[in-house]
Amino acid sequence: MSWLIEPFTADFFLRALLGGALVAVICGVVGTWVVVRGMAFLGEAIGHGMLPGVALATMLGVPAMAGGAVSAVIMSALIGALQKRGRLSYDTSIGLLFVAMLSLGVIIVSHSRTFATDATAMLFGDILALKTLDLIGLLGAALVTIVVAAALHRNFVAAAFDTRIAKTLGLRPQVAQLALVGLVTLAVVSSYQAVGSLLVVGLLLAPAVAATPWTASIPTRMMLAVVFGVLAVGAGLLCSWYAGTAAGASIAAAAIAFAALSPLAARFTPARRSTSHQPITTASPQASFSGKNS
Repeated sequence: MSWLIEPFTADFFLRALLGGALVAVICGVVGTWVVVRGMAFLGEAIGHGMLPGVALATMLGVPAMAGGAVSAVIMSALIGALQKRGRLSYDTSIGLLFVAMLSLGVIIVSHSRTFATDATAMLFGDILALKTLDLIGLLGAALVTIVVAAALHRNFVAAAFDTRIAKTLGLRPQVAQLALVGLVTLAVVSSYQAVGSLLVVGLLLAPAVAATPWTASIPTRMMLAVVFGVLAVGAGLLCSWYAGTAAGASIAAAAIAFAALSPLAARFTPARRSTSHQPITTASPQASFSGKNS
């Protein structure tokens, strides 16, 4: 039976498990709003928008994470600026910037013959290489995410329900939108090393989707998304250990599997049938914004 506990005796495995759990917290909270607001394309665009910063930072000999963070922030700011001008739709703005940043990253990479960054690690991460400093950074990002999500919860609900009513109630939906874009950026940047710019979208979406059939309450859905995310991290790491598969991809695959199987499980659970497809905002706007049904 020693083979069952063997992975948990390795320090790098425990660091990966803890780091992945922190990523699951961040992505569970932010991903719930991403699914509710239909912002999946934004997460993918910001993830790929990190490429120019990562490539340039590597060429200059500075930490790739720092360059990726700057690039992601610039991407988010440009999305907000284009949307504020009102001449382009939100998805069109994201699409144009997505292609522009990705093209710029490829140009930088192709221009440098000494570019040594592992493309696989950039896209799929290297969670088994997490260090103590990385865990501290993820812990800080998780705390910021929880605090901001809790402080602006009513604003987020208002912006998702009806922006006109939100303005009437003084809940400033534009501020909520900017804050949500900031949280998505933080989730992508902080999760970059763990699961890469490509797979972070899976952790943003899949656990929140898996939690959807079980509850219509946003806070409860967030907590359940975190649980599904942690389970996906554990299952993916164990699969990687025993089957020799890529850790990041195994985690993402486990998360997708939970998202696929969760609705089926909910369908055969009588106590959950009545709430499986219940809308989130079923009460009046005033009740929702007062926090009673959100």
